Amino acid sequence: MSHFLNNRLARLENHLKAENPALLEVLPTYYTFDKLLYRTGLLDKESSLASRISWWPLISVLGTFSSGKSTFINSYVGDKLQSTGNQAVDDKFTVICHRTATTAGSQTLPGTALDADPRFPFFRISHEIEKVAQGEGKHIESYLQLRTTSNDRIKSKIIIDSPGFDADDQRRSTLRITDHIIDLSDLVLVFFDARHPEPGAMQDTLEHLVARTVKRTDASKFLYVLNQIDTAAKDDNAEEIVGAWQRAVAQAGLAAGQFYTIYNEEAAIPIEDKAQRERFQKKRDADLAKIITRMDEVELQRNYRIVSVLETVANELEHDILPRLRKAKASWRRGVLIGDGIALAVLVAVIAGLMFYFKWMPPMQVFSFDWIVNHKIDVGASILAAIVLIGSFHFWVRGVVAKRIAKPMSRAYGQVELNLRAAFEKSTSALHSVFGTEPAGWGGRAAKKLRLVRETVANHIQSLNDRYADPSGRSAIVEGQATITEPVVNAEAHK
Repeated sequence: MSHFLNNRLARLENHLKAENPALLEVLPTYYTFDKLLYRTGLLDKESSLASRISWWPLISVLGTFSSGKSTFINSYVGDKLQSTGNQAVDDKFTVICHRTATTAGSQTLPGTALDADPRFPFFRISHEIEKVAQGEGKHIESYLQLRTTSNDRIKSKIIIDSPGFDADDQRRSTLRITDHIIDLSDLVLVFFDARHPEPGAMQDTLEHLVARTVKRTDASKFLYVLNQIDTAAKDDNAEEIVGAWQRAVAQAGLAAGQFYTIYNEEAAIPIEDKAQRERFQKKRDADLAKIITRMDEVELQRNYRIVSVLETVANELEHDILPRLRKAKASWRRGVLIGDGIALAVLVAVIAGLMFYFKWMPPMQVFSFDWIVNHKIDVGASILAAIVLIGSFHFWVRGVVAKRIAKPMSRAYGQVELNLRAAFEKSTSALHSVFGTEPAGWGGRAAKKLRLVRETVANHIQSLNDRYADPSGRSAIVEGQATITEPVVNAEAHK
């Protein structure tokens, strides 16, 4: 493990010890899994699974331009952090977090503050941007900014406000960042504008934020919010607008989901009719309360997410990645054996040609003892040359076939972006037999360690349940007297 990674993990341990001891005991399981993945080549030794996820509760707010995302965030945080308006007022991803300060107010820091700090979810995101849009990685300031506030409402959370999803903003790099934060988030709020509920106005959002989340295993973390519903009070057609919005979302593939309709009282159009105003306010307050509750509970959800990542990666490894690698290695083996067969056929043809060349000599004389003695140097040299040529051709074929198969394989596969290509290349290196069926680093011992990881994950989940639930009602821990035995965790154990 590099000195840099060791320091990063040490800082993470110190943070968890101070802020969330419940997760400190999970780190050794991450380190155990790291060692298993190192041996397969899926993870390089400059990385750790613990460094590829967000350990901080993360809420992302996504959606269309002018859908009220920034107004909602300002209201929740209790500080005017984000600019608001009917036009596109912010075209960057804004990370909002708490800061300890003696003076009130907020600060805005450049994107570099996020890209270069491993404590934030956008650490080295410039490298990811560079992969999908060459040359854009150096323009990190155009994509990210960090805003801080001393208001305690945001303490222990990170909120990400995104730019809208209009056509002008459909750059691959922007979508790459969006995918990245969706994967890391514990809660995703997808905002739509009730003033423009028709499918055309929100097509980009529907395609990228709805259609692509339908099959996700963590779909429950998505909340779909129709904001500024107060604009429907004038014509009293809120039901029609909500119905049109839900039909559009359903057409994108989401048959069921968590749908909410809200508006901001300060930015709302005055509703003159008292009964109508009370009806709108009652629905708004109920839905807003549910959203706020989910946001306030995000730290609890984060604890379970951190543990479940291990189970998710174990499932990906066992049921997806290993079968892919086995299949790829089988294809490689067939290609190499075909190449070896061609080489052998050529060798036989050459021998036959030589025998034909010496046809004027009786066969028994050619291979007689006297002939061999007289030509032993030539024969030995020829055999040695043939062996060298066949061996060189064999390893050349191994390399050519491996490169062809490895080329389309992903370097960032699955939730924690494991390197399938590197794992396959390790399995086809010169140290591994062409007849081996298992990927490099995998076997009975590795399978046993994976089962151990799964069992440990189950214990972690049970430990969390013991902290947050007591089905039997027989807990002997008296509130205020409980003590937590903190496990001894050290980044050195990762080496």
